[in-house]
Order: sequence, then C-alpha cells, then structure tokens
Amino acid sequence: MDEPTLSRDEVRELDRIAIEELGIPGVVLMENAGRGAAQAIVAFARERLGRSPTRATIVCGGGNNGGDGYVIARHFAIRGIQVQLVSSVDGAALRGDAKVMRTICERMGLSIVTAREPSTEVRASVGELVIDALLGTGFRGELSREALAWVRALEALRTPLKIAVDLPTGLDADTGRPCPEAFHAQLTTTFAAQKQGFDAPGAAAFLGRVVVVPIGTPPSLVDRVREKRGRPGA
Repeated sequence: MDEPTLSRDEVRELDRIAIEELGIPGVVLMENAGRGAAQAIVAFARERLGRSPTRATIVCGGGNNGGDGYVIARHFAIRGIQVQLVSSVDGAALRGDAKVMRTICERMGLSIVTAREPSTEVRASVGELVIDALLGTGFRGELSREALAWVRALEALRTPLKIAVDLPTGLDADTGRPCPEAFHAQLTTTFAAQKQGFDAPGAAAFLGRVVVVPIGTPPSLVDRVREKRGRPGA
C-alpha cells in the first residue's frame, strides 16, 4: 500500500490533537466517521448488488467502534434502509460519545437488541448487509469469549455483504495478525488513514477492499503524528 499508515498509538495521538489542540469535539469526529462510512458502504453495496441495500444488521460493541456503528445506523435509516442494531453490551454501560450516538438512535425509534452473545432472533434478521462494529484499533491480545462467539456467528451468516468498521474484529491494528478466529470483511471502512497492520502478509484476506474515510481533520495531521516514528523515546 502506498498510502500513509497509522499505528494504534498514532491514532490516539491524532484524536488527541484534533480534540485538545484543534478543538474538534470527539462527537463531531465520530459523526464524520460514521457518516462517511455509511456513504462508502452504500456505494459498495450498489456496486455489488446493483441497487441500494434495503436491510442491514449492525453489531456494536461497547466502545467508540460501536459508537461509529450507531452513527452508520442513523444515516442508513435516513436513507430508508431498515436497520437492526445489536449491542453486545447493555446501553447503560456505554460512556461518552458512543452513549450520545446510541441515545439518538433510541430517540429515533431504531430497533436495538442487547445480546452479549448471538441469538436466533439476531441471526434471522440480517438483510443484505452485516456490519462488524464490535472492536476497533484499541483491541490487542485475544478475543473475549463473547467477542469470539460474535465472530463465529457473523462468519457463519450467509449474507451477501460483510463489512468491517475501522478494522475487522480479531485483527491487530499494528501487526495485522489475526486471532485464531477473526472476521472476514469484503469491505473495511477505516478512519483518517490506513492502519499499520494492513500491510502485513495475509491481512488483506480479512480486510477485503479498504476505503479510508476522512473524519474532518486536516490531511497534514496524519503526517504530523507520524513524524515521531523512529525517534529515540518515541
């Protein structure tokens, strides 16, 4: 890949500068990310299906990756796409920007099912799209029992299109190495820049096509956070 990449820590630094120095609220960054991802997903679906999607299932985790999923759901609903939201955590457990975005979806009357592990109801209402918004760049190590159950369930679904938000659950953002089981996406909508691990051998099989979605930060900010690479103590 010729495009610049960001490590896990560089993603955090980019967000910090955007929020603390530029004054862009985190919720605005999340809105930009989710709206751009929704647009990219619809365009991909039109290409693959020959039409706009009509139904989608979005599985959201308890962090900001899940928050992005709620934004995508709202913009799908605005477009007339029927959305089934599934949360792997209780809504009361959410904090910050993700909580804001879920609350908006609740007030819009969007369907949200809470299920720590996959249920028959969820599996029966997928539609043309299933979207993995479980874990983002902060994930490292091994999947929890619940996350692994979700990966297995999503992998088993016979749905036309499988999409990952920022990166597929079970893939390490820095190394590009998958857990023994990880989500295979046909499209990954990643934010601000491609992630460092995307260049790793074998990562492409999990990523599918990668689309970089701007989040409203200056393009020069990516270069700024990458400047410290290789410096002593960086």
